[in-house]
Amino acid sequence: MVRLTALGWKADAALRRAGGSARVLAALSESIYLTVGDEIVWLGGAGAPLHPRAMLTAEPLPFSAEVLELDPGRVRPWRPTAPRALGAETLAGGVEALLGAVGAIGRPEGFGALLAGATPPFPLDGAVARARALAAACAADDPSAAAEAATELLGLGPGLTPSGDDYVGAAFFARMHVARAGAGDAGTWARAAAAVRERARERTHPISAALLADMLAGHGHAALHDLMETLGAGDAPAAALDAARHLVRIGRSSGWDMLAGFVAGVRLRPFRLNAGARLR
Repeated sequence: MVRLTALGWKADAALRRAGGSARVLAALSESIYLTVGDEIVWLGGAGAPLHPRAMLTAEPLPFSAEVLELDPGRVRPWRPTAPRALGAETLAGGVEALLGAVGAIGRPEGFGALLAGATPPFPLDGAVARARALAAACAADDPSAAAEAATELLGLGPGLTPSGDDYVGAAFFARMHVARAGAGDAGTWARAAAAVRERARERTHPISAALLADMLAGHGHAALHDLMETLGAGDAPAAALDAARHLVRIGRSSGWDMLAGFVAGVRLRPFRLNAGARLR
């Protein structure tokens, strides 16, 4: 029996439906992906980032197990708080200020290079036009064009959650919240997100498709929600920088890919590159 110290609302609901039983799907170096009923969730250490699908424990992770029994006890599941009044213009202005301080966040990885005006590394360098097309569609409030640009990025890059999936998911995460705040047609963006979700089933693997589906619906890591809230509410720049630093610590490049996608979803113009610029 693995006793949990924290878990997300989606993992909690799945566990309670399944009576606490889970089957190991994939064991990584610092986490274990599981299937609980028809849901994909994961188990990590006590200090790992929170997410609707995350479950955390202070106990050693049982990497050799095939079936686990998990006890959420009386742990209150994490759910992002309802954002304060989200101002689309305030959010866009906050993103511009954040871009001006990107060097204070850290060294960009993956699509994060776009935030510094540089070309991302192979194989992402061949997808810069597609990444910019998605940013341009978001800036133009064009859900159909965004879905088409997003489709070409699905499954792009190595890792458990490819960079293309993280970038696309965070861009739609941002657009969904902006549209729900009144700066766009939320229904039209939801239909575009549904189209991307269906295409992802054939273009990326099930674990990444599940996390992508969450972001397409406006659900993501706690740090992504924190970033949106601090920028949208016009909080002090230090708060946004802190949230961004927490976000970019996720995975090898996933956090940076999500940050770049979030900026693409909020910004009023696509990324501009310095000709030939690459991060070293």
